[in-house]
Amino acid sequence: DEYWNEVNTDRRFDEIEVPSLIMGGWYDLYAIDTFDNFTGLRERGGSEAARGSKLIVGPWPHALSVSTKTGDIDFGAGSRLDLDSIELAWFDRWLKNNDSGTEDAPIRLFVMGINRWQSWNLQSADGANSARGDGRLSTESFSEGSGADDQVDRFTYDPEFPVQTLGGNNCCSPDIVPWGPYDQRPAEARRDVLCYTTDVLTDDLEVTGPIRLQLFAATDGLDTDWTAKLVDVSPTGYAKNLCDGIIRARYRQGFDKAVLLEAGAVYEYEIKVGVTSNVFKKGHRIRLEVSSSNFPRYDRNLNTGGDLYSETDMRVARQAVFHSAEYPSQLILPVIPGG
Repeated sequence: DEYWNEVNTDRRFDEIEVPSLIMGGWYDLYAIDTFDNFTGLRERGGSEAARGSKLIVGPWPHALSVSTKTGDIDFGAGSRLDLDSIELAWFDRWLKNNDSGTEDAPIRLFVMGINRWQSWNLQSADGANSARGDGRLSTESFSEGSGADDQVDRFTYDPEFPVQTLGGNNCCSPDIVPWGPYDQRPAEARRDVLCYTTDVLTDDLEVTGPIRLQLFAATDGLDTDWTAKLVDVSPTGYAKNLCDGIIRARYRQGFDKAVLLEAGAVYEYEIKVGVTSNVFKKGHRIRLEVSSSNFPRYDRNLNTGGDLYSETDMRVARQAVFHSAEYPSQLILPVIPGG
């Protein structure tokens, strides 16, 4: 509403005239916003200087470059940057007119390249429930002629037994909700988590940029949530989370208005799964997790369609994820040529 519009930078980039040095981490809660602000200033900044803003993103949590280790993973000495020196050089450039210590490149990523988009179709035969199911990510076309009911995965979401948060893009108390990469196999053992996995990769595959999921799904109530998580599965089975996202069904058309669902109807959702930069190494597999909760990182949807702030009743939701020529659910990855 108007209260939030007043402080919404997305509406006011043309009023910002100062240049910005934007820093973020792939495992920061604000990773997506970091890129949105950089793009907004570069395209619509209110001065030439503002349109010259720069971006730095590393494999860091909200605390940025304080350690080589985030979550379970040590990314090595090369993952750390002396941000104090970089900031000082930035101030020297704009406050002392001395740009000898700044870089020309507008973007500095832990992995960087030029994007091309690749769609991976969600598929299954007997069911994608848990990592033991047969859910697949494939670049093959959806089979024609099969009925939608033959290409659907079903699960039950009980808000009294939500999927537990295991790391991710969290803020700001890692002692309460851990941040960064962790083994996702405990979550993937649940039948209310759908897992879609590629075949073993025969070559390295670099993915850098924003991740999107086009999801066709239905529920038997008036409202629910849909979650998505991108995972890198090593030959040992270790399932490393990269980024994740969520959409509350009543806000599928935007946060400015709530539109409840028709029970049983199939809707199309676009889930912003987040941003990342990762090389899926030869011998690894790409996995997508789909469910309806990621708690306590995200508030549980009680599935009633009631008031979000006063509702205390909850109901079990019966969920259906479709993947067919009619309902082409797809994970869209920005793949780097030659990566």
